Amino acid sequence: MPPIRGADVSMTAEIEARGAVFRAAGAERDLFELLAETGVNWIRLRLWVDPRDESGEPYMGGTNDLATTIALARRAKAAGQRLLLDLHYSDFWTDPKKQSVPKSWRGLAGEALRARVHDWTAEVLAALADAGAYPDMVQVGNEITNGMLWPEGRIPRFLDAERRFAAEDPAAFDRLAGLLAAGAAAVRESGAARVMLHLDCGGANELYRGWFDQATVRGLDYDVIGLSYYPYWHGTLDDLGANLNDLALRYGKDLVVVETAYAWTDARPEGHHQVFTAALAEGCGYEVSPAGQAAFLRDLYATVAAVPHGRGLGIVYWEPAWLPVDGTTWASRAGMEYGDDVVDEAGSSWANQALFDFGGEALPSLRALGGDAG
Repeated sequence: MPPIRGADVSMTAEIEARGAVFRAAGAERDLFELLAETGVNWIRLRLWVDPRDESGEPYMGGTNDLATTIALARRAKAAGQRLLLDLHYSDFWTDPKKQSVPKSWRGLAGEALRARVHDWTAEVLAALADAGAYPDMVQVGNEITNGMLWPEGRIPRFLDAERRFAAEDPAAFDRLAGLLAAGAAAVRESGAARVMLHLDCGGANELYRGWFDQATVRGLDYDVIGLSYYPYWHGTLDDLGANLNDLALRYGKDLVVVETAYAWTDARPEGHHQVFTAALAEGCGYEVSPAGQAAFLRDLYATVAAVPHGRGLGIVYWEPAWLPVDGTTWASRAGMEYGDDVVDEAGSSWANQALFDFGGEALPSLRALGGDAG
């Protein structure tokens, strides 16, 4: 299989509906076709269960329900790209600090919750297959470092202050493993899609050893370890490489850096809070520019390619096309409240880490994501 040169473009429907236009050398282009021509051969799409509030208003952040995801997946398949489906098992964003149970699943526990995980996963994959957009790989959960579907699947106090494996709670991991096994079983029953388990903090080897040792003891069925790696949060590339190499040898699984990004500018488009600031670049070793983005991506590809036994499959860039158009935002107020993550931040928080400028023109660094050695 060729190296994974992927892009998570789950925001596409939201921003296109609000006027986003993508260009290369000034000519307007379809996003998926442009990515494919550049060498991007995988598309990652997230899926939420019901990303709307009680009155039916969208939570935003892409409002990635099944209909939206199917439409985007069909565009990816039409462009000849493979599909990685990212199941959050929530109505909105999940990560190590929030894993909210879907509203319609509240009150379920034990076998009933495991059955719902299985059946919903099966329903989603059947719908994608019927639409001609069956995924090639499926994430059972998103950044599940601290578990998922809280409180049932939460792993309490799993990380210490240095992001290392800290405290084992066998009963908690048993509950989490049951949920993950239910989702993985549905994937296996659906067809040939591979199963991925995904954690954050890609440079933290003790964390990954602690977590996947517990998964191994419980016989969890999966094919691929997914890692988030942002160079300003998750250690050096040497840290990442050491972790990848150890995981490949210890567990015999394939590995994908399934989320990453770096900035092309530290500017902030008007009205759009930005996650990346100039201070975050300190210590990363890359200038904040399209050339710096490209250098980072080439070095990251080299790090993944060096993993023993060809286990390093590639990378996926997170939201390289999230333009700062009017009306887009990572979350509505109701969405923030649902995830218990209320902050005074609005707009496209990722625009200065995209691989397009604020107006939608492709940056030179997009070619690096597609594999151009430069």
